[in-house]
Amino acid sequence: MSLRRLLCAATAVVMLGSLTAVPAAASPAGAPQPSAALPATLIPAADATTEAMWKQTPDGFAALPGYGLSGTTGGQAGRIVTASTIEELANYAAAAEPLVIFIRGSLTARDYIKIPVAANKSFIGAGAGSEVINAGFKLINVSNVIFRNFTIRDSYIPGDWDGKRPDNDRDGIQLDTTHHVWVDHMKIQRMGDGLIDTRKDSDLITYSWNVFADNNKALGVGWTSNAVTRMTIHHNWIRNTTQRNFSLDNTAAAHVYNNYLQDIGQYGMMGRNAAKVVLEGNSFSTVQDPIVAKDPGTEVVNRDNIFNDTRGRRDNIGSAFDPAQNYAYQKDDAARVPDIVAAGAGPREDNAPNKSTEITVALDGTGDFGSLQAAIGSIPSGSTLPRTITVKPGTYRESVNVWADRPNLTIQGATANPADVVVSYDLPANGVKFFGGTWGAGGSATLNVLAEGTTVRNLTVENTYDEAANGGSQALAVRSVADKVIFDGTRFLGNQDTYLADTTGRDATARTYLKNCYIEGDVDFIYGRGTAVLDGCTIHSLDRGSATNNGYIVAPSTKNSNPYGILIVDSNLTSNAAAGTVSLGRPWFASSDPDAHPMAVIRDSVLGSHIAVRGWADMSGHSWTEGRFAEYNNSGPGAHVNEFHPQLTPEEANKFTKAAFLGDWTPAGRG
Repeated sequence: MSLRRLLCAATAVVMLGSLTAVPAAASPAGAPQPSAALPATLIPAADATTEAMWKQTPDGFAALPGYGLSGTTGGQAGRIVTASTIEELANYAAAAEPLVIFIRGSLTARDYIKIPVAANKSFIGAGAGSEVINAGFKLINVSNVIFRNFTIRDSYIPGDWDGKRPDNDRDGIQLDTTHHVWVDHMKIQRMGDGLIDTRKDSDLITYSWNVFADNNKALGVGWTSNAVTRMTIHHNWIRNTTQRNFSLDNTAAAHVYNNYLQDIGQYGMMGRNAAKVVLEGNSFSTVQDPIVAKDPGTEVVNRDNIFNDTRGRRDNIGSAFDPAQNYAYQKDDAARVPDIVAAGAGPREDNAPNKSTEITVALDGTGDFGSLQAAIGSIPSGSTLPRTITVKPGTYRESVNVWADRPNLTIQGATANPADVVVSYDLPANGVKFFGGTWGAGGSATLNVLAEGTTVRNLTVENTYDEAANGGSQALAVRSVADKVIFDGTRFLGNQDTYLADTTGRDATARTYLKNCYIEGDVDFIYGRGTAVLDGCTIHSLDRGSATNNGYIVAPSTKNSNPYGILIVDSNLTSNAAAGTVSLGRPWFASSDPDAHPMAVIRDSVLGSHIAVRGWADMSGHSWTEGRFAEYNNSGPGAHVNEFHPQLTPEEANKFTKAAFLGDWTPAGRG
C-alpha cells in the first residue's frame, strides 16, 4: 500500500472508527478497507476532549437502527478514493458502490451544481483547507451518508439575499426522503438558499459539531404534512444568520442540545405544525425570539437553556418526548457551551480567525463577498482590530446588523457619492411576523449599529416600506445603539422614524456623530433617547400633501439625567411642503417613562419656510414645554423668534456645543 493511501486509511480509521458495515455491494477484491489495522504511529492520540468532539461513530438518532440498517456507516464497506476536482467528486458521489471519498484542497464549480449523492457514501475532508465552493449536495431517496471535516461555501447570488430568484435553489446540503445521515464537524456558509434543507420525511439524522454561518436562511426541516423526522442537533455553532436556526416543521422528535446560537437577525429555534422538540442546554446570545412554538400542535420543551441579550419569545409548551428513551447522551453545562462549541465546532485545523483588515463587497463578483452582512460575519466575534469594509456600487437588498461583538468597524461606499451604494430593505414596525407579533422599531431597521466605534461613510441606507400603499408605520432606515458611532456623508431615506438614536437600555447613554449627512422623512424622523450631533447635515421633510400638518422633525426621549439629547448644528432644514406646516419636533415620553425629559437644540442652521410659526408640538398628552427645547442663531424664513421658539442666550449657547454633547470623544471630522 502506498504511503498516501496508508495515510488516507489512517484518517478514515480516526473519523469512521469501528463502524459496522451496512448491507451494500462488496468492495472489489484487494481494495483497502478503512478498518484495516494500521501502525499506531499513524493514529493520532486522543484525549478526553478530543474523543468527545471527534467520535468514531455517530451518536443520537443517526446511530439507531431502522429501515433495514443497523445505523449510519457511510461508505465504510467500500473503497477509499480521493476527489481533487468537482468532476471527480460528482462522479464518486453518484457511484452505485459504497465509497469513502476524501476531498482534497479547494474544489470549485465554475457554475453552481447540486451534486447528486447515491447511498452508502462518506465525504471526508483530507486536511486543512478541504472545501467545496459554489456547489452543494443533493440526497433524494437515499440512505447512509456521512459528511465530515470540510467546508461548503459561497454559492450566494449577489443581491438575492431573500433567496427569491427562480434559479436560486443553492443549498449546501438538501435531503429529500432520505434516512441515516450524519453531518459532523462541517462548516457551511454563504449559500444562495439554505445551509441544510432537511425535507420530505427524512429520518434518523444527526447534525453535530458544525459551524453554520453568514446566511439569511440557515437550517430548515420539513416540507411535509407527516410528522416523521427524528433528528439530533447538538454542539453546533449557528452565527450571523437570520431565520431557520433551525425551523423544525412536523418533526416526530427533534432533540436539540448544547448548541450555540450567536448574533441571529430574526428568530432562533422554531417548532412548527405538529413538531415535537426538546431544547436543552443551549446558549442563545443576541437572538430575537430565541424559542418559538409557532402552531397549536407544536410541543417545545425549553429547559436548562441560557439567554444573553435576547428579547421576545421563549416558549415552553407541552412535554414533546424523552430523548433518553431513545439513546444515551451526555449534556454539557449550558454556561460552558459558547467556549466548548467555539473551540471545537467545524473542520479540524480550519478555525484560524480572519485577520484581514480590508474587506470588499461587490455585486459583480469582484469583491471578497457579495453581501454586506456576510462580510460583517467574516470578522471574528470579539475582535477589536480596526477593519474596513468597502462596498462597491449597487443596491444591496438586505437587512444588516453590525453586531456588538465586532467593534471598530468602518463600512464605506467605494465612491464619494453616497447614492452609488444603497443598502435597502422594507420592513415596517407594525408588520406582522409570520409566527406572531410585530417587528417593532428595532426589527424594522434596515441597518442596526450595535458595535462601539462603528463608522458608516459615503453610502445610502433606506427603508422602502410604502406608506401610500400600505398605511402609516414606523419604518426605520437606521438604528444606532452603541457609543461612539459616526455617520459621515451618509444618506438616510424613509418616512416615519427614519433614524433612531438609541441606547442599550433606558439608563444607558450612547453618542452618535453625524457629519455632512442627508436625512429625510416626515414624522419624528430623527428620534430616540441617545445623544446625537448632526453637524453640517441636510434635514429634509417630505411633503405629505397637507395644507396644515406635514410632520415633525425630531422626537427626543432623553433621560432626565442626561443633559444632552439631539443637537442640530450648522445644518440646512429643507422641504417642498407648504409654508409653516412642519414642526421642529415634539417630546417623546416612550412608554410613559416618568424619567424622560426630552432634549433638543437647533442652532446656527438655516430653516426653510416649511417650519411652523408654532415651532414645537405636543405629543401624546404631553405639552412641548415639558421637553427641553431651544434654538440659537438660526436663519432663513423658518427661523421664527417668538414664544414658540425658545432662544438660548449667548452664555447658554456656550454650554450646548458639539464638544459639550460629545464630551471626551473627539470623532474624526469634528470641528
